Amino acid sequence: MRENRRSGRTILRPPTAVAALTAAALVGLAALTGCTSGTPTTQSHPQKRPRPSPTPVWDRSPSSVAAVGDSITRGFDACDVLADCPEVSWATGTDTQVRSLAQRLLGPAAVAGRSWNHARTGARMADLPGQMAEAAARRPGLVAVMVGANDACRDSPGLMTPVADFTEAFAAAMSTLRRTAPTAQVYVSSVPDLKRLWSTGRGNPFGKQVWKLGICASMLGDADDMSEDARLRRAQVHDRVVAYNEALKSVCAKDPRCRYDGGDVFAFRFTGEQLSHWDWFHPSRDGQSRLAEIAYRNVTAAEPPA
Repeated sequence: MRENRRSGRTILRPPTAVAALTAAALVGLAALTGCTSGTPTTQSHPQKRPRPSPTPVWDRSPSSVAAVGDSITRGFDACDVLADCPEVSWATGTDTQVRSLAQRLLGPAAVAGRSWNHARTGARMADLPGQMAEAAARRPGLVAVMVGANDACRDSPGLMTPVADFTEAFAAAMSTLRRTAPTAQVYVSSVPDLKRLWSTGRGNPFGKQVWKLGICASMLGDADDMSEDARLRRAQVHDRVVAYNEALKSVCAKDPRCRYDGGDVFAFRFTGEQLSHWDWFHPSRDGQSRLAEIAYRNVTAAEPPA
């Protein structure tokens, strides 16, 4: 209410106009101070989109398997004397009793079309780059590697592959694979403990006779010789195998898609039932199955072996 002094009359202003002016003033003040007194702000904020989960580097269900390596991966002496038997290979075999790594990962029906064995009996690490090139051409989901026993199994310890050469050849094989198949995963088996194989097989008279033909002479030659020289010879071979496994582990660790078995095959204690009854050195069907079991466990594990 406001008095008009000129006329002496009192003039009443409409209350709605006063309220409107007051509300406008409050809104303006709120805009300046940032306070809304419970009134939702009209300022829009961009909605944060959830970040997609990163794709795991290691795929525990690869769609195909290629194998590289030596006579063990070829199933040598597992079915017949002095003959390859790839159908019982721990890596890609089709024998349902062995249940190879490929069978366990892909299923028995898919092994023939989605697995390939490029291993060669007698192969050494120097041969691996060539095998890797063959495997890479298949664009496999997984490459299974087992090689190194022949680098230690020579006529004498002095002929064993030097560790530096072994390491360089393995690094070259990995580079060969990566040039053609950059996303292929690699499972690397440790070299078996040759000294333990000697200890197990030398209890069989037939096996020792076969060993005299020259199988892994650096370790198995003169199997019953327990002289100091023989002990030293076997120790040299054993130490070289340990060094080879360290090299495999070291090179593999530099590639995020490579998984070393943590020394599981080296630590495995083969029994007479798991060794070929033709030579008491290479794995039998049962031995091949044990190797497949170790590989499958490591390939499908959530974390790599320690």
